[in-house]
Amino acid sequence: MSLLAGKKILLGISGGIAAYKTPLLVRLLIKQGATVRVVMTPAATDFVTPLTLSVVSQNEVLSTFTSPATDHEVWNDHVELGSWGDVFLIAPATANTLSAMAHAKCNNLLIATYLSARCPVLIAPAMDLDMYAHPANQKNMASLQEQGVEVLPVASGPLASGLSGAGRMLEPEEIVDRLQKFLRQSAPLHGQKVLITAGPTYEAIDPVRFIGNHSSGRMGVALAQHAQRLGAQVTLVIGPNQLDLSDLAVEVIPVVSAQYMHQAVMKHFDAAQIVIAAAAVADYTPKHTFDQKIKKSAQAMTNVELVPTVDILAEMGAQKKNQFLVGFALETTDELAHAQQKRKAKNLDAIVLNSLQDAEAGFGLKTNKITYIDKKGNSTAFSAKTKEEVAEDIFAQILKHHA
Repeated sequence: MSLLAGKKILLGISGGIAAYKTPLLVRLLIKQGATVRVVMTPAATDFVTPLTLSVVSQNEVLSTFTSPATDHEVWNDHVELGSWGDVFLIAPATANTLSAMAHAKCNNLLIATYLSARCPVLIAPAMDLDMYAHPANQKNMASLQEQGVEVLPVASGPLASGLSGAGRMLEPEEIVDRLQKFLRQSAPLHGQKVLITAGPTYEAIDPVRFIGNHSSGRMGVALAQHAQRLGAQVTLVIGPNQLDLSDLAVEVIPVVSAQYMHQAVMKHFDAAQIVIAAAAVADYTPKHTFDQKIKKSAQAMTNVELVPTVDILAEMGAQKKNQFLVGFALETTDELAHAQQKRKAKNLDAIVLNSLQDAEAGFGLKTNKITYIDKKGNSTAFSAKTKEEVAEDIFAQILKHHA
């Protein structure tokens, strides 16, 4: 999954010929899962129509401080625009727009929005080669960089003047790539490795039958997706499941039994900074596995001896050094007390409690209802949410305590 998934991108378009590329840029951003709103300078509407951008962005496009209504004008709130986005991308950024940004010359809605922006700002300059090389433009771009604006490089090639050289706006595909790189480098978990377990384990009785549980793996996958969006390098060790994992931009290690999950986890444990054990590992496994299918008979089956599986979470708790280790507890009685006991016994930094008493929590559901318990025993209860939203809540808690 892209780092842009779920991101709110405010796209500013100024009046240069490169504006004709912006509908493709909008489409690429949306394809990556972003929501896009567009604000234009009045001059930009000469190069690309607001109608086109409205269709591809599926949002109203603004270019003036007011918009006509049935019997009056409506104020377009630049403060709301500036606070809405996760990123403000200005592409193309012409010489006039660069100057206005550098000197706070608030002469249109785009600049007013820029001056109100509370999010990171990236610009993709676009102008003729002599204009781009002019000391005044270079000074403006340097000034914007000093103010914290990310100035993307320009490309070289044919220009609108008929000349060829440096000044072309980067192609939309490269702008999207650089935006993702920027988000990755500025993300809170950039450079960190996160190890997550998910799903059930199946403990074979014979070639046909197994001991398992109803875990779907959805919660672990949601955690992996959100960790990746936070910039982490993620390894997901997951048991048997029916989920579509083809779009996951993480390392996926499929396993079947507790033994193989244990081997995969311990192989990656030392390198991880954050470990979340969301898998529902079977507590018992047959001592002996039958080579052939056991035939059904009228007699009770008493010849399957069960032994405990390896306690993966306890072993990680015993071996952890600098890892931030989070476990899960699914309880049916005395939930909070049992979760607290598990957290202490297995040397966890936090534990996430699920209760089977909650109709919106448990195996196989798309929702979950959790209580997060930190190392000091403090608990934070959350209402029922989608598992994607629960993943966000869990990582918000982890980021509070993980150095």
